[in-house]
Amino acid sequence: MPVVLIYLYLRSRREPEYFKFLGERFGHHQLRKGPHIWIHAVSLGEVRSAAPLIAHLLEGPLPIVITHFTPAGRREVARLFSSAVADGRLTPCYIPFDYDAAFKRFFNAFSPTYGLVMEVEFWPAMIMSSRKRGIPLYLCNGQYPSKSFERDQSRLFSRANIVSGFAGVMVKSQLQAGRFRKLGVKKIAVTGEMRFEQPIPQAHLNAAHNLCSGAFAGRPIITLASVVEGEDDRFLTLISKVQAHFETQNEPAPLFIYVPRAPDRFDLVADMIVSRGFRYAKRSAWLDPALHPRPDKAMGTFDILLGDSLGEMYFYLELCDLTIVGGGFSPKGSHNISEPICLKKPVIIGPNDYTIEFPAREAIAAGVCLKMDFDNLAEQLTQSPLQFTTKAQLESFLENAGGGTAKTIAAIKSFLPPTSH
Repeated sequence: MPVVLIYLYLRSRREPEYFKFLGERFGHHQLRKGPHIWIHAVSLGEVRSAAPLIAHLLEGPLPIVITHFTPAGRREVARLFSSAVADGRLTPCYIPFDYDAAFKRFFNAFSPTYGLVMEVEFWPAMIMSSRKRGIPLYLCNGQYPSKSFERDQSRLFSRANIVSGFAGVMVKSQLQAGRFRKLGVKKIAVTGEMRFEQPIPQAHLNAAHNLCSGAFAGRPIITLASVVEGEDDRFLTLISKVQAHFETQNEPAPLFIYVPRAPDRFDLVADMIVSRGFRYAKRSAWLDPALHPRPDKAMGTFDILLGDSLGEMYFYLELCDLTIVGGGFSPKGSHNISEPICLKKPVIIGPNDYTIEFPAREAIAAGVCLKMDFDNLAEQLTQSPLQFTTKAQLESFLENAGGGTAKTIAAIKSFLPPTSH
């Protein structure tokens, strides 16, 4: 507990909301009237994947309490469902620290009829406190990544030992279903990937279209999305090679949209770009809040647009002909490819895709995603079309892999006792 509190305090020095509402992290809340549905979405990505499910459940009779660990997740819920938050049908708050007394206070306040935990959050007290009090807790849009699965089974104390405490799991693929079955889970449903149905801001798409027909007209565009620490040097070298190749061919050199994963790296990446001698612009300086070029700025005369903003990934992706998703070119593992695929953009990922086995393996098999290392990237970008797949292939893949929300709702109904529906 002291270590966790110190961590939150240190994070709060950059983001004060981490240390706000500290009582919620100990389970302290005003008592609510009547039972709630409980959803745990740890941060921004999980909130967005859960958004269609939340919207559906808000149409029902029960209010919802949704818990987070990060302020970003809490803010996103308040943004997406502002009216439901205002009228009390949806309460965003922080997840209690993982010990029984904190969860007991949380349960007493909200009386959950059941809980839905998004993605990969397996916490002992969360699972066992729910089970102790007869609250069915289900893993939703779940997965158990390969490296974690293999590592945890070899440890005496690990997440693998508590997974069977879930009342049921709804997972992304048959591969994942087999893993949870091996760990003793009885109720399992394969529901696909709900991230394919997350809401897409139309204003972001419109702004991207305006730039592509205006300042960026005639230029191929490549978006480097969610680049993590350790990948920058090689990506910047790649940009130099690719742009030099196109210039020697007397063809328009691609514009690269460079989006670091973590906001605390924006300035560091900007310094690295400057040190390499690139012409570049920051989104924060070049575009106004509505994503229109500021009238006092040059119109697109740069090599790199640095995406130094949060919550605008769909804008950066809609601009491009091809997306390269970061993370997988480092040991940390690739970030999700659902967002570019939703926009029908071909995707390239690095060799470490264990974090996104679904939908990466299926997308590769369908020909809408390529997996390669840095050594092959330059040749791919200079010798092959950026759009290496077709819209029809991407649409077909989305049709087969989608429908996660409807499948999840059906699974919840089949898992719950009839009186809990």
